[in-house]
Amino acid sequence: MKISTFVCLLFITLTFQVSAQKREYVSLIISDSLKENANAVIRLNQIDITISSQKSMTVKEKRVVTVLNQNGLNSINAIESYDKRKTVKAIEAVVYDAFGNEIKKIKRKDFKDQSASGGGTLFSDGRYLTIDYTPTQYPFTIVYESETETSNTAFIPSWLVLTDFYVSVEKSILNVTFPAGLGFKKKEFNFEKFKIIKEKDTDTQLTYSVENVLAQKYEDYTPISKIFPKVMMGLENFNLEGVDGTAKNWNEYGKWFSENILKGTEILNDDSKAKIKTLVGSETDPIKKAKIVYKFVQEKSRYVSVQVGIGGFKPMPANDVDRLGYGDCKALSNYTRALLDVVGVPSYYTELYGDSNIRDIEADFFSIQGNHAILCIPNGPENIFLECTSQTDPFGFQANFTDDRDVVVMKPDGGHIIHTKKYQDKDNSQISKGSYSIDTNGGLSGDLNINSTGSQYHQKANLKTMQPDDRDAHYKKYWSALNSLKVEKVSFINDKESVRFEEYVKLNVANYGSKVAEKIIFVVNAFNPTSGNVKRIRNRKNPFEIQRGYYDVDEIEIKLPTDFKIENLPVDFEINSKFGEYKTQFIKNDANSVSYKRALWIKKGLYTNKEYDEYRLFIEQISRNDNAKIILTPN
Repeated sequence: MKISTFVCLLFITLTFQVSAQKREYVSLIISDSLKENANAVIRLNQIDITISSQKSMTVKEKRVVTVLNQNGLNSINAIESYDKRKTVKAIEAVVYDAFGNEIKKIKRKDFKDQSASGGGTLFSDGRYLTIDYTPTQYPFTIVYESETETSNTAFIPSWLVLTDFYVSVEKSILNVTFPAGLGFKKKEFNFEKFKIIKEKDTDTQLTYSVENVLAQKYEDYTPISKIFPKVMMGLENFNLEGVDGTAKNWNEYGKWFSENILKGTEILNDDSKAKIKTLVGSETDPIKKAKIVYKFVQEKSRYVSVQVGIGGFKPMPANDVDRLGYGDCKALSNYTRALLDVVGVPSYYTELYGDSNIRDIEADFFSIQGNHAILCIPNGPENIFLECTSQTDPFGFQANFTDDRDVVVMKPDGGHIIHTKKYQDKDNSQISKGSYSIDTNGGLSGDLNINSTGSQYHQKANLKTMQPDDRDAHYKKYWSALNSLKVEKVSFINDKESVRFEEYVKLNVANYGSKVAEKIIFVVNAFNPTSGNVKRIRNRKNPFEIQRGYYDVDEIEIKLPTDFKIENLPVDFEINSKFGEYKTQFIKNDANSVSYKRALWIKKGLYTNKEYDEYRLFIEQISRNDNAKIILTPN
């Protein structure tokens, strides 16, 4: 009876508290379905975009986020950028506890105001306002509101219902108003599995809304760009960097961009022109000249990170980059373009979306979509693309950030959608040759040469410049299965001309083989076993994608102790599937010598959710055979 009375009083107290505060900010009333698998719940994300003219756009955002635990903090996303063409008219946030009680009010002066680049205002006037709040309790709700105004109407922010896994959405709204004569257009993506309502779609208005979008668990290899819904928007009549423009497609945009944004930024002083001409000397081959220029830029300049669209879209003048010695992707690409022009090598400024996850510029929909700039050099039927922000990349190397995607190349006759270099599966290779010996206690000592190309080159190339402790940590992680690993000697060759990285490693591992009675048992594939199994996912919902295939070849000579003989030698194994090919051979050369050969080819591809289990079993078979053991018994 006393317990029932207490529960009733507690219920009345909580009900009073909730009714006395702002009910919509109370965490306790969120439905269980929205909290399931969620680190945060977007209670409301309302974006109101008002395009009042060709050179005026206002964006208002109200974002109400209930953060359920520490992993949900990134979902707050309370950040705004500004520069000389974009102003933050208003920004504030209010934090509420689980019962809707106000904890803290964060005004504009409380936001952290920082430069968008390490170069400071000399380089870019772009800045960020970010929230600086450390929670003391969970759950809590933050109400974030902002209003920005810009003249850069060429860049209309996309509507993204979801941006991450483990986040649910109670309600999301997009309202866009625009004059009828500006040529407003939109493109929808991945609406099929979501109950998105298009409430208005007229000559001057567009409204979408969606409610109760449940949090998705992360599933390995999920291609986010192919499952999360979004709306991309653009104008045919726009303003960019204070200049009015008209473009219905990429060709028209590229011509306008070259004439109005790039023109004049390539000017260099006479001393700089004379210096680069002297460096190139009598060389006449365009690609060899381009290599000389690229090396000069790498040695002279450093990169300052500022995305396209932050701090402006127009590259800093080449003369300023030459004087300061640094720049962002726009500035360094344009500077390299100016230098190449001096020595008679044509090159073209290129916009793209740079990321380890491959993402195309939408060829059939013109709007500002990129976040990065590189340089394109025509070379017969192929094009060479230069990553001008890197001080270490080989000439024309693109793997893992700008490879295999559609980009827009700004030529004088217009914008051209061109696909960047696609590294074929076997271009991403790792060829390992070496030997190891097993002693009578099961200890291993060996030598190994590893040659890596393509995306695997990218993963290894920084080893040469690592500090010894960091390099040692790398190998202990890389060979995590080798307990008591000791790396005795390493050396490297970074062949940038052929884009090949060679490692030589001398190592030993105490007690590598297990002693069982008088026998020694050890795994044959000591150096390159498949790392882990693919996670089992019951009732997988999403497709899966292997964005980059690869090819590994191992040839290892194994020397056995002379007073032992082979009791068991694994049998050869081979498997071929849509996902790749795998083959191993175990060759007994004599009583105390075995050759081990292994080849693994994983194929690039996009597959359905139904094929995931088949892929998982394919990898399990590889992993199981990578664990094949030799058993030695005393003579």
